[in-house]
Amino acid sequence: MFEAIVFYAFGLILLVSALCVITARNPVHAALFLVLAFFTASAIWLLLRAEFLAIALVLVYVGAVMVLFLFVVMMLDINIERLREGFWRNLPIALVVGGLMAFEMISVLAYRVYGMPRPNERPLSYSNTKELGRVLYTDYVYAFEIAAVILLVAIIAAIALTLRRRKDVRGQDPAQQARVRREDRVKLVTMPAEKDG
Repeated sequence: MFEAIVFYAFGLILLVSALCVITARNPVHAALFLVLAFFTASAIWLLLRAEFLAIALVLVYVGAVMVLFLFVVMMLDINIERLREGFWRNLPIALVVGGLMAFEMISVLAYRVYGMPRPNERPLSYSNTKELGRVLYTDYVYAFEIAAVILLVAIIAAIALTLRRRKDVRGQDPAQQARVRREDRVKLVTMPAEKDG
Protein backbone atom coordinates (compact mmCIF):
# COMPACT_ATOMS: atom_id res chain seq x y z
CA MET A 1 0.00 0.00 0.00
CA PHE A 2 2.78 2.40 0.96
CA GLU A 3 4.67 1.56 -2.24
CA ALA A 4 1.61 2.32 -4.37
CA ILE A 5 1.11 5.68 -2.64
CA VAL A 6 4.76 6.64 -3.14
CA PHE A 7 4.67 5.48 -6.76
CA TYR A 8 1.58 7.54 -7.63
CA ALA A 9 2.95 10.57 -5.76
CA PHE A 10 6.20 10.36 -7.72
CA GLY A 11 4.28 9.81 -10.95
CA LEU A 12 2.23 12.96 -10.30
CA ILE A 13 5.38 14.97 -9.56
CA LEU A 14 6.97 13.61 -12.74
CA LEU A 15 4.00 14.59 -14.90
CA VAL A 16 3.69 18.07 -13.37
CA SER A 17 7.42 18.77 -13.66
CA ALA A 18 7.50 17.54 -17.28
CA LEU A 19 4.55 19.84 -18.06
CA CYS A 20 6.33 22.76 -16.38
CA VAL A 21 9.43 22.12 -18.50
CA ILE A 22 7.56 22.90 -21.70
CA THR A 23 5.41 25.70 -20.29
CA ALA A 24 8.02 27.66 -18.32
CA ARG A 25 9.09 30.87 -20.02
CA ASN A 26 12.27 31.28 -18.02
CA PRO A 27 14.99 28.85 -19.22
CA VAL A 28 16.40 28.59 -15.69
CA HIS A 29 13.03 27.43 -14.38
CA ALA A 30 12.67 24.97 -17.28
CA ALA A 31 16.10 23.46 -16.52
CA LEU A 32 15.25 23.12 -12.82
CA PHE A 33 11.97 21.38 -13.61
CA LEU A 34 13.79 19.08 -16.04
CA VAL A 35 16.25 18.12 -13.31
CA LEU A 36 13.29 17.42 -11.02
CA ALA A 37 11.68 15.23 -13.70
CA PHE A 38 14.87 13.19 -14.15
CA PHE A 39 15.37 12.90 -10.40
CA THR A 40 11.77 11.73 -9.91
CA ALA A 41 12.17 9.13 -12.67
CA SER A 42 15.30 7.83 -10.95
CA ALA A 43 13.40 7.62 -7.64
CA ILE A 44 10.70 5.54 -9.37
CA TRP A 45 13.42 3.25 -10.70
CA LEU A 46 14.78 2.91 -7.18
CA LEU A 47 11.34 1.76 -6.08
CA LEU A 48 11.48 -0.88 -8.83
CA ARG A 49 14.88 -2.08 -7.52
CA ALA A 50 16.71 -0.84 -10.63
CA GLU A 51 19.53 0.95 -8.82
CA PHE A 52 21.89 1.02 -11.77
CA LEU A 53 19.38 2.77 -14.03
CA ALA A 54 18.53 5.26 -11.30
CA ILE A 55 22.17 6.17 -10.68
CA ALA A 56 22.90 6.33 -14.42
CA LEU A 57 19.94 8.65 -14.94
CA VAL A 58 21.10 11.03 -12.23
CA LEU A 59 24.77 10.99 -13.24
CA VAL A 60 24.33 11.12 -17.01
CA TYR A 61 21.13 13.02 -17.66
CA VAL A 62 21.11 15.47 -14.77
CA GLY A 63 24.77 16.24 -15.32
CA ALA A 64 24.35 16.43 -19.08
CA VAL A 65 21.31 18.70 -18.79
CA MET A 66 23.17 21.20 -16.66
CA VAL A 67 26.19 21.12 -18.98
CA LEU A 68 23.88 21.55 -21.97
CA PHE A 69 22.16 24.47 -20.28
CA LEU A 70 25.49 26.16 -19.63
CA PHE A 71 26.49 25.48 -23.24
CA VAL A 72 23.31 27.13 -24.50
CA VAL A 73 23.88 30.11 -22.23
CA MET A 74 27.39 30.50 -23.63
CA MET A 75 26.31 30.02 -27.27
CA LEU A 76 23.50 32.57 -27.03
CA ASP A 77 25.84 35.08 -25.42
CA ILE A 78 23.46 35.70 -22.51
CA ASN A 79 24.62 38.26 -19.99
CA ILE A 80 25.80 36.21 -16.99
CA GLU A 81 25.64 39.20 -14.67
CA ARG A 82 21.97 39.60 -15.48
CA LEU A 83 21.39 35.93 -14.67
CA ARG A 84 23.16 36.35 -11.35
CA GLU A 85 20.95 39.30 -10.55
CA GLY A 86 17.93 37.01 -10.95
CA PHE A 87 19.20 34.62 -8.25
CA TRP A 88 16.70 35.74 -5.63
CA ARG A 89 13.90 35.70 -8.18
CA ASN A 90 14.66 32.05 -9.07
CA LEU A 91 15.25 31.01 -5.45
CA PRO A 92 11.60 30.06 -4.61
CA ILE A 93 11.32 27.63 -7.52
CA ALA A 94 14.76 26.21 -6.73
CA LEU A 95 13.66 25.64 -3.11
CA VAL A 96 10.46 23.90 -4.25
CA VAL A 97 12.43 21.64 -6.62
CA GLY A 98 15.03 20.86 -3.95
CA GLY A 99 12.34 20.17 -1.35
CA LEU A 100 10.54 17.76 -3.65
CA MET A 101 13.80 15.95 -4.43
CA ALA A 102 14.54 15.63 -0.70
CA PHE A 103 11.00 14.34 -0.08
CA GLU A 104 11.42 11.71 -2.78
CA MET A 105 14.72 10.44 -1.42
CA ILE A 106 13.35 10.31 2.14
CA SER A 107 10.29 8.40 0.89
CA VAL A 108 12.45 5.85 -0.96
CA LEU A 109 14.66 5.34 2.08
CA ALA A 110 11.64 5.09 4.38
CA TYR A 111 10.15 2.41 2.14
CA ARG A 112 13.42 0.47 2.25
CA VAL A 113 13.46 0.64 6.06
CA TYR A 114 9.77 0.38 7.00
CA GLY A 115 8.23 -1.17 3.88
CA MET A 116 6.93 -4.71 3.69
CA PRO A 117 9.28 -7.24 2.01
CA ARG A 118 8.19 -8.49 -1.40
CA PRO A 119 7.28 -12.14 -1.89
CA ASN A 120 9.66 -12.46 -4.87
CA GLU A 121 12.67 -11.10 -3.01
CA ARG A 122 15.92 -11.49 -4.96
CA PRO A 123 18.94 -13.29 -3.48
CA LEU A 124 21.90 -11.26 -2.26
CA SER A 125 24.04 -12.36 -5.22
CA TYR A 126 21.53 -10.92 -7.73
CA SER A 127 22.84 -8.00 -9.79
CA ASN A 128 20.38 -5.93 -11.78
CA THR A 129 23.30 -4.44 -13.73
CA LYS A 130 24.30 -7.91 -14.93
CA GLU A 131 20.68 -8.76 -15.74
CA LEU A 132 20.26 -5.48 -17.63
CA GLY A 133 23.39 -6.19 -19.67
CA ARG A 134 22.24 -9.70 -20.46
CA VAL A 135 18.83 -8.54 -21.69
CA LEU A 136 20.25 -5.54 -23.54
CA TYR A 137 22.86 -7.51 -25.47
CA THR A 138 20.71 -10.58 -26.22
CA ASP A 139 17.02 -9.73 -26.61
CA TYR A 140 17.41 -6.08 -27.64
CA VAL A 141 20.81 -6.13 -29.34
CA TYR A 142 19.48 -4.89 -32.72
CA ALA A 143 17.54 -2.04 -31.16
CA PHE A 144 20.63 -1.14 -29.11
CA GLU A 145 22.86 -1.06 -32.20
CA ILE A 146 20.32 1.01 -34.17
CA ALA A 147 20.12 3.51 -31.30
CA ALA A 148 23.93 3.68 -31.21
CA VAL A 149 24.09 4.40 -34.96
CA ILE A 150 21.40 7.09 -34.66
CA LEU A 151 23.30 8.74 -31.80
CA LEU A 152 26.53 8.62 -33.82
CA VAL A 153 24.81 10.29 -36.79
CA ALA A 154 23.35 12.92 -34.44
CA ILE A 155 26.80 13.67 -32.98
CA ILE A 156 28.37 14.02 -36.43
CA ALA A 157 25.49 16.25 -37.59
CA ALA A 158 25.80 18.46 -34.50
CA ILE A 159 29.54 18.88 -35.07
CA ALA A 160 29.02 19.62 -38.76
CA LEU A 161 26.34 22.22 -38.01
CA THR A 162 28.30 24.06 -35.34
CA LEU A 163 31.73 23.91 -37.01
CA ARG A 164 31.77 26.89 -39.34
CA ARG A 165 34.60 29.11 -40.41
CA ARG A 166 34.61 32.72 -39.34
CA LYS A 167 35.83 35.35 -41.74
CA ASP A 168 37.16 37.65 -39.03
CA VAL A 169 39.48 35.01 -37.51
CA ARG A 170 43.01 34.73 -38.84
CA GLY A 171 44.39 31.23 -39.14
CA GLN A 172 47.66 29.60 -40.05
CA ASP A 173 48.25 26.89 -42.62
CA PRO A 174 50.69 24.32 -41.18
CA ALA A 175 51.52 22.93 -44.64
CA GLN A 176 52.50 26.37 -45.88
CA GLN A 177 54.62 26.95 -42.78
CA ALA A 178 56.46 23.65 -43.35
CA ARG A 179 57.31 24.62 -46.96
CA VAL A 180 58.95 27.89 -45.93
CA ARG A 181 62.61 28.44 -46.83
CA ARG A 182 65.12 30.55 -45.04
CA GLU A 183 65.49 32.83 -48.04
CA ASP A 184 61.78 33.64 -47.90
CA ARG A 185 61.88 34.75 -44.30
CA VAL A 186 65.30 36.28 -43.72
CA LYS A 187 66.73 39.02 -45.89
CA LEU A 188 70.35 40.01 -45.40
CA VAL A 189 70.98 43.70 -45.99
CA THR A 190 74.49 45.02 -46.46
CA MET A 191 74.97 48.45 -44.95
CA PRO A 192 78.12 50.55 -44.76
CA ALA A 193 79.66 50.80 -41.34
CA GLU A 194 79.18 54.08 -39.54
CA LYS A 195 82.24 55.99 -38.48
CA ASP A 196 82.36 57.80 -35.18
CA GLY A 197 82.84 61.48 -35.69
